[in-house]
Amino acid sequence: MSFPDITGEIRAAAPSLRGALVANAPTAPLTWFRAGGPAQVLFTPADEADLAHLLEGLSGDVPVTVVGLGSNLLVRDGGLPGVLVRLAKGFSAISVDGMRVEAGAGAADVKVARAAAEAGIDGLAFLRGIPGAVGGALAMNAGAYGGEVKDVLVCARGLDRRGSAVSFSNAQMGFSYRHCDVPEGVIFTRATFEGRPGDPQTILAAMAEITAERSATQPVSTRTGGSTFANPGGPGGAPKAWELIDAAGCRGLMRGAAQVSELHCNFLINHGGASAADIEALGEEVRRRVLETSGVELRWEIRRVGVG
Repeated sequence: MSFPDITGEIRAAAPSLRGALVANAPTAPLTWFRAGGPAQVLFTPADEADLAHLLEGLSGDVPVTVVGLGSNLLVRDGGLPGVLVRLAKGFSAISVDGMRVEAGAGAADVKVARAAAEAGIDGLAFLRGIPGAVGGALAMNAGAYGGEVKDVLVCARGLDRRGSAVSFSNAQMGFSYRHCDVPEGVIFTRATFEGRPGDPQTILAAMAEITAERSATQPVSTRTGGSTFANPGGPGGAPKAWELIDAAGCRGLMRGAAQVSELHCNFLINHGGASAADIEALGEEVRRRVLETSGVELRWEIRRVGVG
């Protein structure tokens, strides 16, 4: 499938764009699942000002979707209408000032954790266990290993749908479990986190433990999108999604080349050649069986976008 090429219209409305603008760009290489259809337009802005220029000129009826590292995203096989904004090199800077770390929305969570550790900033090591970038972590209040973004965020900055700069304090983010209440259309561009004094070697050792535990308990070397469903009991609560999935007999369940991981059954895997439809249908079958056996309706953590 291909979409009408609207890159000419976009360039006419935003003639000073510096970033790459590609029509009908494949999205599978941009996501960890390695599946899905094309984006009508893929835009990789050079920096925040370049992104603002695009948004200022872009028609309000053109959908905008954002991708960072693509760890929590499934693009449906029919593709993604509108503009897919990829936050890459121009949004990956990380700097340290005292006990604060400022990071671009495209910076990998693990790199933020390491920068904090090396600077002797404790409290951010949990980010080592989150397989994604800062922007996605902000949008879903990502958490792992006893920490959540809400615990360490000072403020987040970004652009609204018209390209105007916006900022949010921690309280204004409206955080809840795997969710924030920032208005739809806001694109996060950077964030400031704050920790507490700590010993670099102790923090790095804690991160190494997280790395080892992830490798032993999660299918980290496969084509997966990370944790598939939110835990119904919230952070640290019961029941956990994987327990419900396991009790429903879904461990190892397959649809085409998509499979519920046998190592950790809250992960879906593309063994190669699985379509986005296979992956999503497998997830829906898991949800159906869990509801049938436990009465609990699992909520997707994986963002599913585009048309089937």
